[in-house]
Amino acid sequence: MFGPNVELLAAGRQVIGVDLQSHGRSPAADRPMTFETMADDVAELIRSLGLPRAAIMGFSLGGGVALRTGIQHPDVVERLVLVSTVFKREGWFPEMRAGMDAMGPETAAFMKRTPLFTAYEHVAPNVEDWPVLVQQVSEAMKIDYDWSAAVAGLTMPTMLVVGDADGMPPSHAVEFFGLLGGGQMDAGWDRSGMTRHRLAILPGVTHYDINVVPALSGAAIPFLDGA
Repeated sequence: MFGPNVELLAAGRQVIGVDLQSHGRSPAADRPMTFETMADDVAELIRSLGLPRAAIMGFSLGGGVALRTGIQHPDVVERLVLVSTVFKREGWFPEMRAGMDAMGPETAAFMKRTPLFTAYEHVAPNVEDWPVLVQQVSEAMKIDYDWSAAVAGLTMPTMLVVGDADGMPPSHAVEFFGLLGGGQMDAGWDRSGMTRHRLAILPGVTHYDINVVPALSGAAIPFLDGA
């Protein structure tokens, strides 16, 4: 999902790629797909690997799962990097929400002509499960949510990364940052007014390339290193 950024991120730390429910190498699951249940899956994976805590980075749907993991299981989350992620469904542009609402069984056939299917068929245990994945994602993306109250209670350092031509307006990312306590005052010469959270708006970047542009890891790595 993060293309060349995986290698850049792995240069200074262990990186574990997670195939969420019905994604990639994970077999199709016979249960509804929700952000909450997938967050439980991620937390259980971290615990099963014997890791005390982990930094979690997620993009779009995966960003929502990463955010819910921080909300539901803060004990296993060291920090969050949320890429093209909204804290409420209304944060997406109307045309993005319309596209989510329009997803249905016929979408699976159309999407077989996209790079997403090409990547899926290379690793899926059963490529015939592709319609299951598309249907489950479509149902998950239609669920309304607003996690603003929970976001305001997050305790781990959190970085938001969006493109200036992303699927949500930059103002949503600024509002998100504000819920975390960021952008409330001048940091001062000694940076004493700076929060532990970070916001990066990448210029000339869309929802469809932010996961692969080198600027993403360029922004995330200093934060992951504790800057």
